[in-house]
Amino acid sequence: MNNSASHSSVWVSFTYANMIASLALTLGGLFFVQIDLWIKGYMLMGVTMLVTATVILCKTLRDNHESTKLVSKIEEARTERILAGIQS
Repeated sequence: MNNSASHSSVWVSFTYANMIASLALTLGGLFFVQIDLWIKGYMLMGVTMLVTATVILCKTLRDNHESTKLVSKIEEARTERILAGIQS
């Protein structure tokens, strides 16, 4: 039995649009702000690292959650097998 829920295409499109819009607005603001070029580079580096750290954190949390579900299924199957052996 597969309990994984997939996201709708509208939600996936929204997340892509949200990411593109936020990146475009951030880069646009960074382009038009009146500061030195090295400060713009530092801020761009910080934004890039923040985005990649967010993606890595989300993936790690999801992987941990998925592995917990697998361990629970294995333990449940083992318990059912033990109970089936006792009832026989």
